Amino acid sequence: MDRVTFEQIPETILLREVRYNLVERGRRTQSMTVVTTLIDEALTKEEIAELYGFRWNAELDLRSIKDTLNLGHLRCKSPAMIRCELWTTLLGYNLIRTTAAGAAVLHEKRPRQISFTATCQLILSAWMNTACGKLEQQKLKVLCQTLADQIAVCEVGNRPGRIEPRVIKRRRGTYPLMQKPRQALRDHLRNNTT
Repeated sequence: MDRVTFEQIPETILLREVRYNLVERGRRTQSMTVVTTLIDEALTKEEIAELYGFRWNAELDLRSIKDTLNLGHLRCKSPAMIRCELWTTLLGYNLIRTTAAGAAVLHEKRPRQISFTATCQLILSAWMNTACGKLEQQKLKVLCQTLADQIAVCEVGNRPGRIEPRVIKRRRGTYPLMQKPRQALRDHLRNNTT
């Protein structure tokens, strides 16, 4: 953080502490404390507790960006191109989420009920259909309506209060890590083959 930004930070900040009980059938009641900058009294403690429960969506969104949109590993080398790759992927993510939200509204569902991965796959398949040739406006409208219908069918399960461990289930690959320069490994392979 540069000096100018640091000096703009206030010395004190007003916070609100909310305590509530998390009651789930078959489990012990847990007392939760949330500290927030949402100090508006119009928000009840139940609403703040509900907002805190939505934090799992951030985990799901990051997973969608990293796994489904292949942003787990950046391929570009220069900082400018890394920014381009990142922003292009986020633009695609927002377009897919917007399409899913539109389909959800048309079918009277919540946008979070629609599967991100299924929406991504359906959009890609629809692009393949439209890339084959020019479509009349009427046919394009029918295709878009069909796409929205198909997207709305792909729902995710209702999993309130879901808790998952942060572990990797399977190893990504069986090859060893590259710990020598690529050219040295190539030379080693050339010298040891007949």
